[in-house]
Amino acid sequence: MGFKCGIVGLPNVGKSTLFNALTASKNAEAANFPFCTIDPNIGIVDVIDKRLDQLAKLSSSKKKIYTNITFVDIAGLVKGASKGEGLGNKFLSHIREVDAIIHLVRCFDSEKITHVNSKISPSSDLETIKTEIVLSDLDIVQKKLEKGKKKLLENKEIKILEEKLNQLDKNQEVKINNEEENKFLSNIGLLSIKPKIIVCNVDEENLSKGNQYTEEIQNKYPNEKIIKICADIEDQLSGLDKNEKEAFMQDIGLNKTGLNQLIKEGYDLLKLDTFFTSGPEESRAWTVRKNTIAPKAASVIHTDFEKNFIRAEAVSCEDFIKYGSAEKCKENGKLRIEGKDYIVKDGDVLYFRVNP
Repeated sequence: MGFKCGIVGLPNVGKSTLFNALTASKNAEAANFPFCTIDPNIGIVDVIDKRLDQLAKLSSSKKKIYTNITFVDIAGLVKGASKGEGLGNKFLSHIREVDAIIHLVRCFDSEKITHVNSKISPSSDLETIKTEIVLSDLDIVQKKLEKGKKKLLENKEIKILEEKLNQLDKNQEVKINNEEENKFLSNIGLLSIKPKIIVCNVDEENLSKGNQYTEEIQNKYPNEKIIKICADIEDQLSGLDKNEKEAFMQDIGLNKTGLNQLIKEGYDLLKLDTFFTSGPEESRAWTVRKNTIAPKAASVIHTDFEKNFIRAEAVSCEDFIKYGSAEKCKENGKLRIEGKDYIVKDGDVLYFRVNP
């Protein structure tokens, strides 16, 4: 499964520039006026994994297939979006389709690039977005409760909605208490429950140490995932080959690209793991939720594998690389036979045995 991240923010904060850089494309128009992005731009990016590179080499695989991440560049939001202002309805519907939200906020000064509110205040920008999302959720919950009164919902669902309505009335994002709640509220399309990362778009000078704007965000949102990215630098990096990229990053003291940071934080945020399959025909990376049992992981490869599952032969990626093959791991007692209750671990190399 890969995962889908929606890049959201006010107009002219650098969403399209960042999208172009992350997807190494020029698909998203980046211009100095609001709403240059109307329909969402979508880019699918390979998640480069050195472990897979090694597995493919050891197995002499004909094909190597990385897992991927999808980025969606969503139209800029303005105050009143929940009531249809600007491109509000489209904006909100596009957010519903993503797994996680990247809140991009502008943390740089520039006389050349206008700001929709004429003043740089990333925390105010973020509050505008969060408020519109809360108002949208408030509308959804109120409508669902009206249906509930007509006996279309169970009592426990009505109780959940009443609790969430109370939170939303206080301009708070919805808090999830358990997986049952999460499933129910996700199905009705609530936005404030989606996992989120705050990305501070800074200039090159402030990328390493930050500035007053990034401090403002960190002080106001101490419990959120926050990373700093310079969209302009990412855009420059996207046009370089591997050697040029490494030299440029070393020159400016950059350890990780913005893409790598987002992938790492995204996997952590969504609680995702990667497992591998490897053989002479193909070595491939697969993404599953943490604590996924083996038959469910097998279904990612083919839906029939889950119901026809017999067992999994498992070896850690580290052992596979150390000994050079699954056969050598078996000879050294490192290959395990796992049943239907086995919980897949990040870095597992798996061979599924299924009924024909």
